[in-house]
Amino acid sequence: MNDYRTYLQEQDYSETTITGNEKQIELFKKWCKRNHTSPKQIDYKMCLKFIKYLTRKGNSKKTINHRLRSVKIYFNYLIDEAYRIDNPIESTIVKGTKRTANYDLLDADELEDLYYSFESGNATDKYALVCAKRNKVIIGLIVYQGLNTTSLSKLKTEHLQLSKGKIYVPSTLRSNARELELKPWQIMEFINYQNEVLPILQKRLKNYTEQLFPINTRFNVLTSQIIKKLKKYNQKAENIKQIRASVITNWLGQYNLRQVQYLAGHRYISSTERYLQDDLENLHEIVNNFHPIS
Repeated sequence: MNDYRTYLQEQDYSETTITGNEKQIELFKKWCKRNHTSPKQIDYKMCLKFIKYLTRKGNSKKTINHRLRSVKIYFNYLIDEAYRIDNPIESTIVKGTKRTANYDLLDADELEDLYYSFESGNATDKYALVCAKRNKVIIGLIVYQGLNTTSLSKLKTEHLQLSKGKIYVPSTLRSNARELELKPWQIMEFINYQNEVLPILQKRLKNYTEQLFPINTRFNVLTSQIIKKLKKYNQKAENIKQIRASVITNWLGQYNLRQVQYLAGHRYISSTERYLQDDLENLHEIVNNFHPIS
């Protein structure tokens, strides 16, 4: 049996986050004991009483949601260790905190245009041509699979499953692992990348690790350069966060909420709900249905 600290370490949380989580859970355990329950036994109704307790203590809604995140993680640990079968507050947040607004998103055609507009075969310098082909593959993963910089940087050659037409995306501090379908043209690009482009990059950079995209700088420097070029094709393209938001929003028009949660790698359904583009009245209804705390 793993203790809670070991569980958090295995989930790749930072030492600061682990210490903060442990502190919050100790406070939660003390509250449970005072109220004749425990984290292993507490149900949804008692969790609401805990939230009301935090409210009466004068915590801001942002602080309460932060503390609830710690408790949600602890419930997931208890599920992992077979002490619980459910996370009673998995989809519960306190309403009224500032929501992320998604402005000027790209539609599906605009996203695909970014991929096809990117020129990877007209560079005169051989190494520039190799880098352009690498960048084209990365753009595909951004506009079709909605990957962000962190996920891209963690990809290894073993994560490619070309015979299945898929790519495995490992978990990060903020996202779950998932297995995503590749488009047929992406598979062809990846075959060329693996056989011809990657060996040249490894030799040039003297980087023979299992990293799928070996580089000699921070990965966000590379993605920033890519976005700068994409902006020439469409001025609306701002950054990877905006493109990922566009991909997720378009998914919500094709799949149900749980499917999109999986595709996006969101740990909590509330993260996926932020991308719903309904009118204000419908948005209030959604929040009321999933997050009953006023």
